[in-house]
Amino acid sequence: MVPGFERRKKEKMPVLAVCYDFDKTLSPYDMQAQGYIQSVGYEIEKFWEESNALARANEMDSNLAYMYKMIREAEGNFVLNRAALERYGAQVALFPGVREWFERIRAYGKEHNVIVEHYIISSGLREMIEGTEMAKNGAFEKIYASSFYFNERGVAEWPAQAINYTSKTQFLFRIEKGILDVNDPGVNEYIPPEDLRVPFRNMVYIGDSETDIPCMKLVNTYGGHSIGVYDPERQDKTKVFRMIRDRRIRYFVPADYTEGSELDTLIKAIIQKTAVYEILEDKHNQDMAETRSAAGER
Repeated sequence: MVPGFERRKKEKMPVLAVCYDFDKTLSPYDMQAQGYIQSVGYEIEKFWEESNALARANEMDSNLAYMYKMIREAEGNFVLNRAALERYGAQVALFPGVREWFERIRAYGKEHNVIVEHYIISSGLREMIEGTEMAKNGAFEKIYASSFYFNERGVAEWPAQAINYTSKTQFLFRIEKGILDVNDPGVNEYIPPEDLRVPFRNMVYIGDSETDIPCMKLVNTYGGHSIGVYDPERQDKTKVFRMIRDRRIRYFVPADYTEGSELDTLIKAIIQKTAVYEILEDKHNQDMAETRSAAGER
């Protein structure tokens, strides 16, 4: 073990990790378009057009491009520091029921002897997500998202982390092994399947679009649960239809997090399945251990 990193071990009760994208999954809109873009005098479409053009012209990661543009456009308008980003985050609109969802689902898991943990895996900005009411109330076990490096004056100066659709998958492996620190190289260490803290079968990934496909496919392949969500007001199911046809997701539901909604019912069924399945899996592991012991194996 590398010293200085906290690592979590397998719990006595099964852990179900529910992982979320943020924009268009928990919020109906891109977080940057809910205050920041307007504050630098841009129309939303124009900002993204220029950001994407910058990425194409320089063979640049699109997330690095939008982060660079955010820093540049803030100059002369306001100080782009952590407090400013958190204020924008506090303003983001949320889908119905999101604010109450996390604690309620955690409590439901506890009733069924399942530890439910909530994780954000997003290409959006961590500092904005940290400004939301849910994050301030401790809803998330960990927020994996793009973030800025702040200089000695507290001003955003450089990307500290840029997360795109493919790099999102590394965080699922961190969750699986309980190695949550982004700088801990232990994520590459071998852990026996029976000792994994959150096996992929006990993962849920909730997202809305193509940028979530690598995570969705990975979770699906190893027996977990991938859920596509769509805006309950617009009712446009084009993306979720395509993702389920391509076997990227197992289910799709409206992004309605209120009690009694389709999503609520689905997650509760997954919690119940997790509780029962892990009883059987524990029995299997006990029998295998006894068999190896009787044969003199380690």
